Amino acid sequence: MIDIHTHILPGIDDGAEDWESSLAMARTAAAEGITTIIATPHHASGSWRNPADGVRSLTDELQSRLDAEGIAIRMLPGQEIRVHNDLLDAWGRGELLTLGNSSYILVEMPFTEIPSGMTDLLHELRVLGLTPIIPHPERNAPIMRQPQRLAELVEAGAFAQVTAASLLGGFGKRCQESAWTLCREGLIHLVSSDAHHVERRGFKMREAYQEIEEVMGTEWRDYLLQNAEAVASDRAFGQAPPLMVSNNNIWHKITRIFRK
Repeated sequence: MIDIHTHILPGIDDGAEDWESSLAMARTAAAEGITTIIATPHHASGSWRNPADGVRSLTDELQSRLDAEGIAIRMLPGQEIRVHNDLLDAWGRGELLTLGNSSYILVEMPFTEIPSGMTDLLHELRVLGLTPIIPHPERNAPIMRQPQRLAELVEAGAFAQVTAASLLGGFGKRCQESAWTLCREGLIHLVSSDAHHVERRGFKMREAYQEIEEVMGTEWRDYLLQNAEAVASDRAFGQAPPLMVSNNNIWHKITRIFRK
């Protein structure tokens, strides 16, 4: 498995606190079957500023420490970039990173709103040759109320990444229902951990993919796995399996998950 969204770098945001924590997260990921991790610390989010050069340096150092410890994880640099007015100029200044040096870029919206001008920003990013990925839309309040709001962003050129823990109820039933609703409507293109800590906010990737296979079938599981591989190797996503909006059997499976 490839995890495109993690907070594994030490001491620079609300993720790993130190090198020991980073290594513990990597060991847990490797044991779960994750082979490649993209480090995506928060950037331009509140007080967190993690420009490209510093992230690259820390990612390289973490890779060296993993190699020394015999932990079979490949590390790649990235950022979780909060939407802000200076985003396009920051790209021009070389402050921003794509995911693993690919054309994919992780662009985070606030949890409380869809920023005005979001569709224009997505268009501008596409003009620059970048492919925006929106993380954890299932936790965005307007999208939770109206999933069609995410469909509008997808139509504008974005892809969407659901958090593994959301599918498993780690953020509560309402968020879990939102996550599965977006999956059911074909609006999710990637699964990632958004891991911050071994225990408090772990990876849960294997378990999430198992649930996806049980609920949505092997085609959707494979599609999501392959899209993560496409990000890491800078390839286009494959063709999505058929939509499941009218599939009552799938919705029955999803509601059974809510009752767990």
